[in-house]
Amino acid sequence: MNSDTLNTEFLNAVEALNNSEGPFPADFLLRAYAYYKRATQNQDRPGSKKPLVNAFKANAMLQIKDMSEDEAKQAYIELVGEYLKKK
Repeated sequence: MNSDTLNTEFLNAVEALNNSEGPFPADFLLRAYAYYKRATQNQDRPGSKKPLVNAFKANAMLQIKDMSEDEAKQAYIELVGEYLKKK
């Protein structure tokens, strides 16, 4: 898949998820969060107000630290696509 197609599909998946009604399972949200952050190179540090949630987020990011941006975009597209099919 070329880069333009991947970016378009990624943005479509982001929009589809943002427009989808919750609630979402916690494990799904953590994986989507990690893939999105990695895909967009948005590596901000979680705040300190919710240490348990931040620990889960940090763990999710650690699990995909070796993924490239494109791999994370593809994983996000697949994750969202599979989840929305089940809904």
